[in-house]
Amino acid sequence: MANFETVTVKTDLLIVGGGMAACGAAVEAAHWAKKNGLSVALVDKAAVDRSGAVAMGLSAINQYVGLMEGDNTLTDYIRYVRNDLMGVTREDCVANIARHVDGSVHLFEKWGLPIWKDEKGGYVHEGRWQLMINGESYKVIVAEAAKNAIGIDNIYERVFIVGPLMDGDRVAGAVGFSIREEKFYVFHAKAVIVGMGGAVHVFKPRSAGEGLGRAWYPPWNSGSSAYFTLKAGAEMTCQEVRFIPVRFKDAYGPVGAWFLLFKSRATNGLGENYMQTNADELQNWLPYGKVKPVPANLRNWLMLLDVMEGKGPIFMRTEEAIGNIAAEFKDDPKAYKKKMKELESEAWEDFLDMTISQAILWAASNVAPEERSSEIAAAEPYFIGSHSGASGAWVSGPSDIQTGETKNEYYWGYDCMSTVNGLFCAGDASGASSHKFSSGSHAEGRIAAKFAIKFILDNNSEPNIGGAGIEELKKEILAPLDRFAEFSKNTTDAEINPDYIRPKMFMFRLQKLMDEYAGGVTAQFKTSKPLLDKGMELLDFLREDSCKLAAEDLHELMRCWENIHRMWQAEAHVRTILFREETRWPGYYFRPDFPEMKDEWKVFANCKWHPATGEWEMMKRPIYQIFD
Repeated sequence: MANFETVTVKTDLLIVGGGMAACGAAVEAAHWAKKNGLSVALVDKAAVDRSGAVAMGLSAINQYVGLMEGDNTLTDYIRYVRNDLMGVTREDCVANIARHVDGSVHLFEKWGLPIWKDEKGGYVHEGRWQLMINGESYKVIVAEAAKNAIGIDNIYERVFIVGPLMDGDRVAGAVGFSIREEKFYVFHAKAVIVGMGGAVHVFKPRSAGEGLGRAWYPPWNSGSSAYFTLKAGAEMTCQEVRFIPVRFKDAYGPVGAWFLLFKSRATNGLGENYMQTNADELQNWLPYGKVKPVPANLRNWLMLLDVMEGKGPIFMRTEEAIGNIAAEFKDDPKAYKKKMKELESEAWEDFLDMTISQAILWAASNVAPEERSSEIAAAEPYFIGSHSGASGAWVSGPSDIQTGETKNEYYWGYDCMSTVNGLFCAGDASGASSHKFSSGSHAEGRIAAKFAIKFILDNNSEPNIGGAGIEELKKEILAPLDRFAEFSKNTTDAEINPDYIRPKMFMFRLQKLMDEYAGGVTAQFKTSKPLLDKGMELLDFLREDSCKLAAEDLHELMRCWENIHRMWQAEAHVRTILFREETRWPGYYFRPDFPEMKDEWKVFANCKWHPATGEWEMMKRPIYQIFD
C-alpha cells in the first residue's frame, strides 16, 4: 500500500461507467454543464470505445418507438413492457425513456451509425420495435460523441471504482484504483451518475473449461452498479428478477433476427413446435399467457418443459426459414439463387456484427444455416435492468407522468435519482424499467444527466469528506495486495495457502452456491425456501472469507473486488427471491413450494441495506397502472 499514490479529482458531476448509459449522460451533461459553468468527469474501468454491453457490436437497435412516424404510440410500448414483465413495471419510468429514445437513435445515425433502409428510405425493422443496423462499430461511434462532448482530459480510463463516498445521506464521490499504475483514486463530486452495467458470472455459466468466461452478456459486468447503490444505502427493486436469454448454444449468438426478421421457428428434438404442443400451459399464467407477443419468460418455460421431459435438444430451424423466404423466387432460378445468397449473407452478418464466436462455431461445426438447423439453449441467469430483466435501483420518475396516487410513491424531485441524495442511475443500474436496451439506456443516461445538473444547481455546495476515512478505505481496498505479499511465500504453490483465497476460486464458490441453491442451469432454474435458506448460510461463510481475498497484481486486485460486487448482487437476489412467495416468472425461475402467481404479490419487492447498522430491510411497493 505504501507505494500507491493517492490521486484526488474534484468535479461537479461524476459519471461512473463507460457503456451506453454513461455515454448518453456524458453528451447531455456536457451541454448543460457548459451553460452553467460546471465540470463533468467520467471514470471507467475499461476503455470507453469498447466498454459495456455493446462492446463487440450489435446487429439491431432493440428500442425504437417510432413516434414521429406514427406507427406506434407511447401506450403501445408501455403495454408491451408491462405484459412481458408479467405486470411488474414502473410505467412512469418506462414511458419517460420511450418518449425520448427515438431522439437518441437519430443522434446515432447523425454520428455515423449505418441503419438499414428500405427502397423508400425508411428504416428496416427486425420486429415492431427493432431496427436493423450494421453495428460492429456501434459503441465506437457513440463513445466518440461522448469523448468529444466532455473532453478527453475529463475521462479516466482503466480505473476500477470500488464504492461510493458519502456525506451523511448524500453521495459525495467515489473511490477506486488504477488497474495499470499504483494509484489510488479519490473522486469528489456534488452528484454521481451510476452506469456500471449489470451482473454476469454470479451463477455458474454453461461454458466451462476452455470456454470459461464465455457468456451472453459481457463477462466484465460484475455487479458494480448494484454494489455501489447498495453500499450508498439506496433502495433497490426487482432484485429477484433475473433474465435468462435463449440463444444459440455455446457461443450465445443472437436469436432475435431469426425469430423476428427471418420468421424462423424453434422445435424440440422430435421436430415438434413446443410453442404449439405446450400451448395449453399458457392458461396457467393468465392474463399474461394470452397476450401477444408471449412474454419472454413464458416462451422459455414452454421450451424448458420439453427439455425437462427429455425431448431435447432444441433447434432453430434456420434452413426452413431461409427456404421459406426464398420460396417466392423459385420460378426464377437466377432470382432464387440471388435471394438465397443474400439471406445467407444476412444470416452470417447477424453474428459477425455482434457475436463473432457464433460464426466461428458454425464454421467449426459444419453448420451452413441454409442447410442445417442449429441448437439453441437457455443461458445462465443474468442481472440487468436494460433488457428483459428489471433489477436495479429504485429511482424517481418524471413529475409530469405521475397521477395523484403515484406522486408520493414514484416521484421525489429529480428524474432518475435513487433514494440517496445526488445519486442518479441509468441503464442496468436503474430498476423496474426494462426493455430500454442500448438506445433506451443512452436516452436514460441523457435524462439522468440533465436532472443531475439540476440537482447540483439546487444543492451547489461541496460535500464533506473526511481525510481519515479515505485512508481507511485505501487500506481496505488495497488489502488483498498486502495479504498476498505477506503470506504467498509460506507455501510452495501460491495458489494453495491457508491464509488467503484467490479471486478465481472465490468466484467458483459463489457460482456453485448460486447454481445449486438459487436455481441455476443445473437445477433447471428451480429453487425453494429450504434451498435458499441453505444458500444464505453459505453466502454468510463466503462473506467471511471475502476478508481473506489476496491479489498478486493490479489485475487480480480488480478481480477480487469484482467478485465482492457479485457477492452483494447474489445476496440481494437470494433475499428478494425468498421474500417474494410466488412464482411470477417461470422460465426465469420456478419455486415448487410456491408454484403459482398470486394477486397479493403483484407488487414490487424492494430491499435496502442500511450502512449504519449493516441490516437488510425488505419491503413491498405498490404497482400502479398509469397507461391503459
